Amino acid sequence: MAMSDAPSLVLALLAGAMLGTLFFGGLWWTVRRGLSSSRPALLFLGSLLLRTSVAVAGFVLVSRGDLRRLLACLLGFFLARILVTRLARAPAGAASRVAGGGET
Repeated sequence: MAMSDAPSLVLALLAGAMLGTLFFGGLWWTVRRGLSSSRPALLFLGSLLLRTSVAVAGFVLVSRGDLRRLLACLLGFFLARILVTRLARAPAGAASRVAGGGET
C-alpha cells in the first residue's frame, strides 16, 4: 500500500460509516414508526428497499472496483452499526434510571 492510498482508504471508511449510519439509523426510525403505522408492511418494505439500494449504490460508488476501498467502506459500515445499535438500545428515560442507580 502506497502512502497515496491512505487518504482514499480513510475517505472510504468515512463513507462507509455514513452509509451505515443512514442504513441502521433508517432501520431504527422505521421500527419506531412501524409500531404506530396504519400500514406497517408497506413502511417496512419501502424502507428496506430504499436503505438497501442506497447502501449498495454507495458501496459501488465508493469502491470503484478496488477491493481495499470496498473493505474499508464495509468496515466503516459495521462500525456505524455498532454505534447506532448502542445509541438506540435504551430509551432516554431508561438510560437516566440506569445512571441514577435504578428505580425508586
